[in-house]
Amino acid sequence: MNTHKVRWGILGTAQIARKNWQAIGLSGNATIVAVAGRDAERTRRFVTECQAQAPMETAPEVFTGYEKLLASDAVEAVYIPLPTGLRKEWVLRAAAAGKHIVCEKPCAVSVADLEEMLSACRRHGVQFMDGVMFMHSRRLEVMREALDDGRSVGQLRHLACTFSFCAPPEFFPNNIRTHSGLEPHGCAGDLGWYCIRLALWAMKWQLPRQVIGRVLADFRREPSLAPIPTEFAATLLFEGGVSASCYCSFLAENAQWANFSGARGALQVNDFVLPFAGHEVGFEVRKAEFHAQGCNFEMKPSALRFVVLEHSHSHPTAQESSLFHNFSNQIRAGALNSLWPEMALKTQAVMAACLESARQEGRPVAMH
Repeated sequence: MNTHKVRWGILGTAQIARKNWQAIGLSGNATIVAVAGRDAERTRRFVTECQAQAPMETAPEVFTGYEKLLASDAVEAVYIPLPTGLRKEWVLRAAAAGKHIVCEKPCAVSVADLEEMLSACRRHGVQFMDGVMFMHSRRLEVMREALDDGRSVGQLRHLACTFSFCAPPEFFPNNIRTHSGLEPHGCAGDLGWYCIRLALWAMKWQLPRQVIGRVLADFRREPSLAPIPTEFAATLLFEGGVSASCYCSFLAENAQWANFSGARGALQVNDFVLPFAGHEVGFEVRKAEFHAQGCNFEMKPSALRFVVLEHSHSHPTAQESSLFHNFSNQIRAGALNSLWPEMALKTQAVMAACLESARQEGRPVAMH
């Protein structure tokens, strides 16, 4: 059995990299050996602060410049949290350097860019995966059982999901997520990616036959060349009459719920992206019976709660730790997982089609 710890490098010092620094350390089969940034002092400070809170066995080496990290023989895999507008270049360079890649989402500016990135990974024999943490929660396995058992939910008819947060005023002129050159997809990429991924997972990776998208609000920031969506809604229509409604926003209060409606019941999860703090994650299967007798009308609800013993964060069982554990195990196995890049490409393709529909005032766009 291969027991060596996979050696990771991090390209950039984004805030999300702090969370994943800890996740790599808690994974049990990985460690961080290098961090690269454009600013030497900022990168050293990042490593010092993270090492103080969640120490690696040996403090990672600091590189000024991403190229130097990719040239290091000590690094086997890289985590890339750089802005979307920069990801293609560094995924291509990392693949050429023989480094396995976990890439933040959305993965690319366009479907064509992501296809080129994945082609390079295949050509160089490296694993690619996007950083959608909830895909690695054991809760998803139990949800799949409930969706497939034929009794809890029955035939799936509709999925509705929302992921939103109400950004403060200073977010819009300052955060990179409102800069079209860095994050051209706005909330549709930052938040909508998760909603689309959940719908594709529910449909076992079947693409919708048609999508409809609408930009409900946007924002243009200097010196950006174009506005980015700050509130977005999409409808996905699948074969067999199944549909999905996705809403994402930088303007609505925190919400991350999903409801799967079927012929026999509904599955409700209130925190499908970032589990609420605690030592377990769960969901409910709900049914309601309507009774009428004379002038009396009443609805009698029932709910069955499913619980998975899994920490929400900062623990070896948390979904982000499982992401790096699963990825590192795949590397140690010496074989490539073809489903992971397929998930990313299908999510990118559906998001792009939804945005294309929105640019055409909501005209339906067929998926190929």
